[in-house]
Amino acid sequence: MAQRKRRSAKTTQSMPVLNPDAAGIDVGATEVFAAVPQDRSEQPVRSFATFTPDLEALADWFEECHIKTVAMESTGVYWIPLFQILESRGIEVCLVNARHVKNVPGRKTDVADCQWLQYLHAVGLLRGSFRPPQAICAVRSILRHRDMLVRYAGSHVQHVQKALNQMNLHLHHVISDITGKTGLAILDAILAGERDPAKLAELRDHRIKAEASVIEKALIGDWRDEHLFTLRQALATWRHYQKQIDECDLEIVQLLASFDPPDDPSASGSRSDQRVASQAVAEPKSLSDHLQRVLGVDLTEIPGLDTGVIQAVFAEIGRDLSAFPTAKHFASWLGLCPDNRISGGKVLSVKTRTVKSRAATILRLAARSLHHSKTALGDYYRRMRARLGAPKAITAAAHKLARILYHLITQRQPYTESVFAKSEQKYQQRRLARLKKEAATLGFTLVQRHAVS
Repeated sequence: MAQRKRRSAKTTQSMPVLNPDAAGIDVGATEVFAAVPQDRSEQPVRSFATFTPDLEALADWFEECHIKTVAMESTGVYWIPLFQILESRGIEVCLVNARHVKNVPGRKTDVADCQWLQYLHAVGLLRGSFRPPQAICAVRSILRHRDMLVRYAGSHVQHVQKALNQMNLHLHHVISDITGKTGLAILDAILAGERDPAKLAELRDHRIKAEASVIEKALIGDWRDEHLFTLRQALATWRHYQKQIDECDLEIVQLLASFDPPDDPSASGSRSDQRVASQAVAEPKSLSDHLQRVLGVDLTEIPGLDTGVIQAVFAEIGRDLSAFPTAKHFASWLGLCPDNRISGGKVLSVKTRTVKSRAATILRLAARSLHHSKTALGDYYRRMRARLGAPKAITAAAHKLARILYHLITQRQPYTESVFAKSEQKYQQRRLARLKKEAATLGFTLVQRHAVS
Protein backbone atom coordinates (compact mmCIF):
# COMPACT_ATOMS: atom_id res chain seq x y z
CA MET A 1 0.00 0.00 0.00
CA ALA A 2 2.88 2.34 0.82
CA GLN A 3 4.49 1.69 -2.57
CA ARG A 4 1.21 2.42 -4.33
CA LYS A 5 0.85 5.75 -2.50
CA ARG A 6 4.45 6.59 -3.31
CA ARG A 7 3.87 5.93 -7.03
CA SER A 8 0.70 8.01 -7.16
CA ALA A 9 2.52 10.88 -5.48
CA LYS A 10 5.14 10.81 -8.22
CA THR A 11 2.59 10.91 -11.01
CA THR A 12 0.78 13.91 -9.53
CA GLN A 13 3.87 16.09 -9.36
CA SER A 14 3.57 19.16 -11.58
CA MET A 15 6.23 20.67 -13.76
CA PRO A 16 8.34 23.49 -12.33
CA VAL A 17 6.87 26.95 -12.83
CA LEU A 18 9.21 29.13 -14.86
CA ASN A 19 6.87 32.10 -15.38
CA PRO A 20 4.96 32.63 -12.10
CA ASP A 21 3.46 35.92 -13.37
CA ALA A 22 1.90 34.36 -16.49
CA ALA A 23 -1.71 34.54 -17.66
CA GLY A 24 -3.66 32.95 -20.51
CA ILE A 25 -6.34 34.41 -22.76
CA ASP A 26 -8.80 32.69 -25.07
CA VAL A 27 -9.75 35.28 -27.69
CA GLY A 28 -13.13 35.37 -29.39
CA ALA A 29 -15.09 37.73 -31.60
CA THR A 30 -17.40 39.09 -28.88
CA GLU A 31 -15.94 37.73 -25.65
CA VAL A 32 -12.52 36.83 -24.22
CA PHE A 33 -11.74 34.53 -21.31
CA ALA A 34 -8.68 35.19 -19.16
CA ALA A 35 -7.02 33.02 -16.51
CA VAL A 36 -4.45 34.03 -13.89
CA PRO A 37 -2.67 31.89 -11.25
CA GLN A 38 -4.93 30.56 -8.51
CA ASP A 39 -3.27 32.60 -5.77
CA ARG A 40 -3.62 35.96 -7.55
CA SER A 41 -7.41 36.39 -7.43
CA GLU A 42 -10.48 34.96 -5.75
CA GLN A 43 -11.90 34.42 -9.23
CA PRO A 44 -8.91 33.30 -11.31
CA VAL A 45 -10.94 32.95 -14.53
CA ARG A 46 -13.01 35.86 -15.81
CA SER A 47 -14.75 36.79 -19.04
CA PHE A 48 -14.70 40.22 -20.69
CA ALA A 49 -16.47 41.67 -23.68
CA THR A 50 -14.40 42.82 -26.64
CA PHE A 51 -15.41 46.48 -26.38
CA THR A 52 -12.47 48.80 -25.76
CA PRO A 53 -13.53 49.74 -22.16
CA ASP A 54 -13.82 46.05 -21.30
CA LEU A 55 -10.39 45.29 -22.74
CA GLU A 56 -8.98 48.16 -20.69
CA ALA A 57 -10.65 46.63 -17.62
CA LEU A 58 -8.96 43.33 -18.45
CA ALA A 59 -5.58 45.07 -18.57
CA ASP A 60 -6.35 46.73 -15.21
CA TRP A 61 -7.18 43.33 -13.71
CA PHE A 62 -3.87 41.94 -14.97
CA GLU A 63 -2.01 44.82 -13.34
CA GLU A 64 -3.85 44.20 -10.04
CA CYS A 65 -2.79 40.54 -10.22
CA HIS A 66 0.82 41.58 -11.02
CA ILE A 67 0.80 39.79 -14.37
CA LYS A 68 3.91 40.42 -16.45
CA THR A 69 3.41 38.09 -19.42
CA VAL A 70 0.33 36.82 -21.25
CA ALA A 71 -0.15 34.00 -23.76
CA MET A 72 -2.95 34.00 -26.34
CA GLU A 73 -3.68 32.38 -29.67
CA SER A 74 -3.49 34.24 -32.96
CA THR A 75 -7.19 33.92 -33.80
CA GLY A 76 -7.96 35.78 -37.02
CA VAL A 77 -7.60 39.51 -36.38
CA TYR A 78 -9.49 39.49 -33.07
CA TRP A 79 -6.26 39.43 -31.05
CA ILE A 80 -4.87 42.67 -32.50
CA PRO A 81 -6.80 45.24 -30.36
CA LEU A 82 -6.08 43.34 -27.14
CA PHE A 83 -2.45 42.84 -28.14
CA GLN A 84 -1.97 46.56 -28.65
CA ILE A 85 -3.63 47.47 -25.35
CA LEU A 86 -1.55 45.00 -23.34
CA GLU A 87 1.62 46.03 -25.14
CA SER A 88 0.96 49.69 -24.32
CA ARG A 89 0.63 48.71 -20.64
CA GLY A 90 4.09 47.13 -20.66
CA ILE A 91 2.80 43.54 -20.44
CA GLU A 92 4.72 41.05 -22.56
CA VAL A 93 2.39 39.23 -24.95
CA CYS A 94 3.30 35.78 -26.22
CA LEU A 95 1.36 35.21 -29.44
CA VAL A 96 1.31 31.45 -30.05
CA ASN A 97 0.28 29.18 -32.89
CA ALA A 98 -3.05 27.47 -32.23
CA ARG A 99 -1.65 24.12 -33.43
CA HIS A 100 0.98 24.19 -30.68
CA VAL A 101 -1.51 24.45 -27.79
CA LYS A 102 -4.06 21.79 -28.60
CA ASN A 103 -5.91 20.61 -25.53
CA VAL A 104 -7.05 17.09 -24.67
CA PRO A 105 -9.79 15.98 -27.12
CA GLY A 106 -13.30 16.15 -25.70
CA ARG A 107 -12.50 18.82 -23.11
CA LYS A 108 -12.47 21.97 -25.18
CA THR A 109 -14.26 24.95 -23.66
CA ASP A 110 -13.37 28.63 -23.48
CA VAL A 111 -12.58 28.35 -19.76
CA ALA A 112 -10.45 25.24 -20.24
CA ASP A 113 -8.58 26.85 -23.15
CA CYS A 114 -7.51 29.94 -21.22
CA GLN A 115 -6.49 27.81 -18.21
CA TRP A 116 -4.52 25.48 -20.47
CA LEU A 117 -2.74 28.45 -22.06
CA GLN A 118 -1.94 29.87 -18.64
CA TYR A 119 -0.48 26.54 -17.47
CA LEU A 120 1.61 25.97 -20.59
CA HIS A 121 2.97 29.51 -20.44
CA ALA A 122 3.70 29.26 -16.72
CA VAL A 123 5.81 26.12 -17.17
CA GLY A 124 7.62 27.58 -20.19
CA LEU A 125 6.28 25.30 -22.93
CA LEU A 126 5.13 28.05 -25.29
CA ARG A 127 7.15 29.87 -27.90
CA GLY A 128 5.96 33.22 -29.15
CA SER A 129 5.45 33.86 -32.84
CA PHE A 130 7.63 36.37 -34.63
CA ARG A 131 5.99 39.77 -35.02
CA PRO A 132 7.88 42.77 -36.40
CA PRO A 133 7.72 46.18 -34.70
CA GLN A 134 4.65 48.35 -35.01
CA ALA A 135 6.21 50.60 -37.67
CA ILE A 136 6.76 47.55 -39.89
CA CYS A 137 3.25 46.29 -39.14
CA ALA A 138 1.85 49.60 -40.39
CA VAL A 139 3.60 49.15 -43.74
CA ARG A 140 2.45 45.53 -43.84
CA SER A 141 -1.20 46.47 -43.28
CA ILE A 142 -1.16 48.99 -46.13
CA LEU A 143 0.64 46.58 -48.45
CA ARG A 144 -1.74 43.71 -47.74
CA HIS A 145 -4.65 46.07 -48.35
CA ARG A 146 -3.01 47.05 -51.63
CA ASP A 147 -2.73 43.38 -52.65
CA MET A 148 -6.44 42.98 -51.97
CA LEU A 149 -7.21 46.00 -54.17
CA VAL A 150 -5.08 44.52 -56.96
CA ARG A 151 -7.09 41.27 -56.81
CA TYR A 152 -10.37 43.18 -56.86
CA ALA A 153 -9.21 45.27 -59.80
CA GLY A 154 -8.26 42.09 -61.67
CA SER A 155 -11.78 40.70 -61.22
CA HIS A 156 -13.26 43.82 -62.84
CA VAL A 157 -10.89 43.44 -65.80
CA GLN A 158 -12.53 40.05 -66.24
CA HIS A 159 -15.93 41.77 -66.14
CA VAL A 160 -14.77 44.06 -68.96
CA GLN A 161 -13.72 41.03 -71.00
CA LYS A 162 -17.05 39.35 -70.30
CA ALA A 163 -18.95 42.37 -71.60
CA LEU A 164 -16.80 42.38 -74.76
CA ASN A 165 -17.42 38.67 -75.28
CA GLN A 166 -21.16 39.19 -74.97
CA MET A 167 -20.96 41.82 -77.73
CA ASN A 168 -18.66 39.52 -79.77
CA LEU A 169 -15.84 42.05 -79.66
CA HIS A 170 -12.44 40.32 -79.64
CA LEU A 171 -10.29 43.29 -78.67
CA HIS A 172 -8.81 41.44 -75.67
CA HIS A 173 -7.83 38.56 -77.98
CA VAL A 174 -5.72 40.64 -80.37
CA ILE A 175 -3.93 42.88 -77.84
CA SER A 176 -2.12 41.49 -74.79
CA ASP A 177 -3.22 44.10 -72.22
CA ILE A 178 -6.69 45.52 -72.46
CA THR A 179 -5.88 48.01 -69.69
CA GLY A 180 -2.90 49.40 -71.59
CA LYS A 181 -2.73 52.58 -73.64
CA THR A 182 -4.38 51.15 -76.75
CA GLY A 183 -7.03 49.16 -74.89
CA LEU A 184 -8.17 52.05 -72.71
CA ALA A 185 -8.23 54.47 -75.64
CA ILE A 186 -10.48 52.15 -77.65
CA LEU A 187 -12.75 51.36 -74.68
CA ASP A 188 -13.19 55.06 -73.90
CA ALA A 189 -14.04 55.76 -77.54
CA ILE A 190 -16.61 52.94 -77.53
CA LEU A 191 -18.24 54.28 -74.38
CA ALA A 192 -18.22 57.78 -75.91
CA GLY A 193 -20.38 56.50 -78.79
CA GLU A 194 -17.87 55.61 -81.51
CA ARG A 195 -18.89 52.50 -83.47
CA ASP A 196 -16.77 52.73 -86.65
CA PRO A 197 -14.15 49.91 -86.49
CA ALA A 198 -11.75 51.81 -88.74
CA LYS A 199 -11.74 54.90 -86.53
CA LEU A 200 -11.37 52.74 -83.43
CA ALA A 201 -8.44 50.89 -84.99
CA GLU A 202 -6.69 54.21 -85.64
CA LEU A 203 -6.26 54.55 -81.88
CA ARG A 204 -3.78 51.69 -82.01
CA ASP A 205 -0.36 52.47 -80.52
CA HIS A 206 2.63 51.93 -82.80
CA ARG A 207 4.05 49.36 -80.36
CA ILE A 208 1.09 47.01 -80.79
CA LYS A 209 2.09 43.93 -82.79
CA ALA A 210 -1.41 43.31 -84.14
CA GLU A 211 -2.08 45.05 -87.43
CA ALA A 212 -4.77 47.70 -87.77
CA SER A 213 -6.81 45.45 -90.07
CA VAL A 214 -6.92 42.71 -87.44
CA ILE A 215 -8.01 45.15 -84.74
CA GLU A 216 -10.63 46.59 -87.08
CA LYS A 217 -12.03 43.12 -87.71
CA ALA A 218 -12.08 42.36 -83.97
CA LEU A 219 -14.17 45.49 -83.30
CA ILE A 220 -17.16 44.41 -85.39
CA GLY A 221 -19.84 43.16 -83.03
CA ASP A 222 -23.33 43.44 -81.59
CA TRP A 223 -23.63 46.73 -79.72
CA ARG A 224 -26.27 46.11 -77.05
CA ASP A 225 -27.13 48.72 -74.46
CA GLU A 226 -27.16 46.33 -71.49
CA HIS A 227 -23.65 45.10 -72.29
CA LEU A 228 -22.38 48.63 -72.83
CA PHE A 229 -23.82 49.53 -69.40
CA THR A 230 -21.94 46.69 -67.68
CA LEU A 231 -18.78 47.60 -69.62
CA ARG A 232 -19.01 51.20 -68.44
CA GLN A 233 -19.48 50.22 -64.80
CA ALA A 234 -16.73 47.59 -64.86
CA LEU A 235 -14.22 50.02 -66.39
CA ALA A 236 -15.18 52.78 -63.95
CA THR A 237 -14.77 50.41 -61.00
CA TRP A 238 -11.37 49.28 -62.28
CA ARG A 239 -10.23 52.90 -62.51
CA HIS A 240 -11.52 53.53 -58.99
CA TYR A 241 -9.37 50.68 -57.69
CA GLN A 242 -6.37 51.99 -59.61
CA LYS A 243 -6.80 55.34 -57.86
CA GLN A 244 -6.92 53.62 -54.49
CA ILE A 245 -3.81 51.59 -55.37
CA ASP A 246 -1.97 54.82 -56.20
CA GLU A 247 -3.04 56.25 -52.84
CA CYS A 248 -1.68 53.13 -51.12
CA ASP A 249 1.65 53.55 -52.94
CA LEU A 250 1.85 57.15 -51.77
CA GLU A 251 1.05 56.14 -48.19
CA ILE A 252 3.71 53.40 -48.25
CA VAL A 253 6.33 55.87 -49.49
CA GLN A 254 5.41 58.27 -46.69
CA LEU A 255 5.69 55.51 -44.10
CA LEU A 256 9.08 54.46 -45.45
CA ALA A 257 10.25 58.06 -45.34
CA SER A 258 9.65 58.08 -41.57
CA PHE A 259 12.23 55.31 -41.01
CA ASP A 260 15.73 56.24 -39.97
CA PRO A 261 18.69 54.59 -41.69
CA PRO A 262 19.93 51.50 -39.82
CA ASP A 263 22.87 51.71 -37.49
CA ASP A 264 26.28 50.74 -38.82
CA PRO A 265 26.94 47.14 -37.65
CA SER A 266 30.71 47.55 -37.89
CA ALA A 267 33.04 50.33 -36.95
CA SER A 268 35.43 49.69 -39.82
CA GLY A 269 35.60 52.25 -42.58
CA SER A 270 35.97 49.95 -45.54
CA ARG A 271 35.11 51.08 -49.03
CA SER A 272 31.99 48.92 -49.21
CA ASP A 273 30.68 50.39 -45.95
CA GLN A 274 31.43 53.91 -47.14
CA ARG A 275 29.61 53.26 -50.39
CA VAL A 276 26.55 51.92 -48.55
CA ALA A 277 26.61 54.92 -46.22
CA SER A 278 26.83 57.36 -49.10
CA GLN A 279 23.91 55.65 -50.81
CA ALA A 280 21.87 55.81 -47.61
CA VAL A 281 22.51 59.53 -47.21
CA ALA A 282 21.41 60.31 -50.76
CA GLU A 283 17.96 61.84 -51.05
CA PRO A 284 15.50 59.07 -52.05
CA LYS A 285 13.49 59.76 -55.18
CA SER A 286 11.67 56.48 -55.78
CA LEU A 287 10.38 53.47 -53.85
CA SER A 288 13.59 51.54 -54.52
CA ASP A 289 15.63 54.45 -53.13
CA HIS A 290 13.52 54.48 -49.96
CA LEU A 291 13.95 50.72 -49.50
CA GLN A 292 17.69 50.99 -50.04
CA ARG A 293 17.91 53.78 -47.46
CA VAL A 294 15.80 51.91 -44.90
CA LEU A 295 17.56 48.56 -45.33
CA GLY A 296 21.03 50.00 -45.81
CA VAL A 297 21.74 47.83 -48.85
CA ASP A 298 20.46 47.51 -52.41
CA LEU A 299 18.68 44.14 -52.56
CA THR A 300 17.60 44.61 -56.18
CA GLU A 301 21.06 43.41 -57.20
CA ILE A 302 20.06 39.88 -56.16
CA PRO A 303 18.80 37.93 -59.21
CA GLY A 304 15.06 37.34 -59.07
CA LEU A 305 14.32 40.20 -56.66
CA ASP A 306 12.79 43.44 -57.84
CA THR A 307 11.39 46.41 -55.96
CA GLY A 308 7.96 44.83 -55.49
CA VAL A 309 9.40 41.64 -54.02
CA ILE A 310 11.73 43.53 -51.68
CA GLN A 311 8.89 45.77 -50.54
CA ALA A 312 6.72 42.75 -49.73
CA VAL A 313 9.54 40.94 -47.90
CA PHE A 314 10.37 44.07 -45.89
CA ALA A 315 6.72 44.46 -44.89
CA GLU A 316 6.58 40.85 -43.67
CA ILE A 317 9.88 40.50 -41.78
CA GLY A 318 11.21 44.04 -41.35
CA ARG A 319 14.90 44.84 -41.15
CA ASP A 320 15.69 43.60 -37.62
CA LEU A 321 16.38 39.87 -37.86
CA SER A 322 17.86 39.54 -34.38
CA ALA A 323 15.04 37.13 -33.49
CA PHE A 324 16.79 34.59 -35.73
CA PRO A 325 20.30 33.76 -34.45
CA THR A 326 21.49 32.37 -37.78
CA ALA A 327 20.40 32.05 -41.38
CA LYS A 328 19.42 28.44 -40.62
CA HIS A 329 16.89 29.59 -38.03
CA PHE A 330 15.53 32.13 -40.51
CA ALA A 331 15.12 29.50 -43.25
CA SER A 332 13.50 27.12 -40.77
CA TRP A 333 10.99 29.79 -39.73
CA LEU A 334 10.11 30.31 -43.39
CA GLY A 335 9.64 26.56 -43.86
CA LEU A 336 12.22 26.40 -46.66
CA CYS A 337 14.50 23.72 -45.20
CA PRO A 338 14.02 19.96 -44.71
CA ASP A 339 12.13 18.89 -41.60
CA ASN A 340 13.84 15.64 -40.63
CA ARG A 341 11.50 13.30 -38.77
CA ILE A 342 13.32 10.34 -37.28
CA SER A 343 11.82 7.57 -35.17
CA GLY A 344 13.64 4.47 -34.02
CA GLY A 345 16.72 5.48 -35.98
CA LYS A 346 14.73 5.51 -39.22
CA VAL A 347 14.13 8.63 -41.28
CA LEU A 348 10.37 8.86 -41.76
CA SER A 349 10.21 12.09 -43.74
CA VAL A 350 12.37 15.02 -44.82
CA LYS A 351 9.59 17.13 -46.29
CA THR A 352 9.48 20.80 -45.47
CA ARG A 353 7.03 21.89 -42.82
CA THR A 354 3.65 23.27 -43.84
CA VAL A 355 4.08 26.95 -43.08
CA LYS A 356 1.69 29.73 -44.03
CA SER A 357 4.18 32.51 -44.59
CA ARG A 358 3.69 35.30 -47.08
CA ALA A 359 7.44 35.92 -47.10
CA ALA A 360 8.11 32.29 -48.05
CA THR A 361 5.54 32.48 -50.83
CA ILE A 362 7.16 35.63 -52.18
CA LEU A 363 10.60 34.01 -52.15
CA ARG A 364 9.24 30.94 -53.95
CA LEU A 365 7.83 33.15 -56.70
CA ALA A 366 11.16 34.94 -56.95
CA ALA A 367 12.98 31.60 -57.16
CA ARG A 368 10.68 30.49 -59.97
CA SER A 369 11.72 33.53 -62.01
CA LEU A 370 15.35 32.31 -62.02
CA HIS A 371 14.60 29.77 -64.74
CA HIS A 372 16.01 31.99 -67.53
CA SER A 373 18.49 33.93 -65.39
CA LYS A 374 22.06 33.95 -66.77
CA THR A 375 23.57 34.08 -63.28
CA ALA A 376 24.99 31.65 -60.75
CA LEU A 377 21.62 31.46 -59.01
CA GLY A 378 19.97 30.71 -62.34
CA ASP A 379 22.48 27.91 -62.97
CA TYR A 380 21.79 26.55 -59.49
CA TYR A 381 18.02 26.55 -60.05
CA ARG A 382 18.28 24.81 -63.42
CA ARG A 383 20.68 22.24 -61.98
CA MET A 384 18.30 21.48 -59.09
CA ARG A 385 15.36 21.37 -61.48
CA ALA A 386 17.06 18.77 -63.66
CA ARG A 387 17.97 16.67 -60.65
CA LEU A 388 14.99 17.07 -58.29
CA GLY A 389 12.14 18.45 -60.36
CA ALA A 390 10.51 21.87 -60.40
CA PRO A 391 8.79 21.93 -56.96
CA LYS A 392 11.88 20.91 -55.00
CA ALA A 393 14.10 23.14 -57.12
CA ILE A 394 11.89 26.15 -56.30
CA THR A 395 12.16 25.36 -52.59
CA ALA A 396 15.94 24.93 -52.80
CA ALA A 397 16.41 28.20 -54.70
CA ALA A 398 14.05 30.02 -52.31
CA HIS A 399 16.12 28.67 -49.42
CA LYS A 400 19.28 30.07 -50.99
CA LEU A 401 17.58 33.44 -51.56
CA ALA A 402 16.50 33.50 -47.91
CA ARG A 403 20.06 32.89 -46.73
CA ILE A 404 21.38 35.62 -49.03
CA LEU A 405 18.74 38.06 -47.76
CA TYR A 406 19.59 37.26 -44.16
CA HIS A 407 23.29 37.85 -44.75
CA LEU A 408 22.84 41.11 -46.67
CA ILE A 409 20.29 42.58 -44.24
CA THR A 410 22.26 41.67 -41.11
CA GLN A 411 25.72 42.52 -42.46
CA ARG A 412 24.61 45.22 -44.94
CA GLN A 413 27.11 44.14 -47.54
CA PRO A 414 26.41 44.64 -51.26
CA TYR A 415 25.58 41.56 -53.28
CA THR A 416 28.40 40.28 -55.44
CA GLU A 417 28.34 37.43 -57.91
CA SER A 418 31.96 36.50 -57.15
CA VAL A 419 30.85 34.85 -53.90
CA PHE A 420 29.44 31.98 -55.93
CA ALA A 421 32.61 31.56 -58.00
CA LYS A 422 34.17 29.13 -55.52
CA SER A 423 31.05 26.98 -55.22
CA GLU A 424 30.69 26.91 -59.01
CA GLN A 425 34.34 25.90 -59.36
CA LYS A 426 33.90 23.08 -56.84
CA TYR A 427 30.81 21.88 -58.71
CA GLN A 428 32.74 21.80 -61.98
CA GLN A 429 35.54 19.85 -60.31
CA ARG A 430 33.09 17.30 -58.92
CA ARG A 431 31.45 16.99 -62.31
CA LEU A 432 34.80 16.43 -64.01
CA ALA A 433 35.81 13.81 -61.45
CA ARG A 434 32.53 11.99 -61.97
CA LEU A 435 32.94 11.99 -65.74
CA LYS A 436 36.50 10.67 -65.43
CA LYS A 437 35.31 7.89 -63.15
CA GLU A 438 32.51 6.87 -65.51
CA ALA A 439 34.89 6.92 -68.47
CA ALA A 440 37.41 4.79 -66.59
CA THR A 441 34.78 2.15 -65.82
CA LEU A 442 34.05 1.93 -69.55
CA GLY A 443 37.72 1.70 -70.49
CA PHE A 444 38.13 5.25 -71.80
CA THR A 445 40.36 8.13 -70.81
CA LEU A 446 39.21 11.73 -70.89
CA VAL A 447 41.56 14.21 -72.56
CA GLN A 448 40.97 17.92 -72.13
CA ARG A 449 40.80 19.77 -75.42
CA HIS A 450 42.15 23.29 -75.34
CA ALA A 451 40.36 25.92 -77.38
CA VAL A 452 42.15 26.95 -80.55
CA SER A 453 42.84 30.70 -80.63
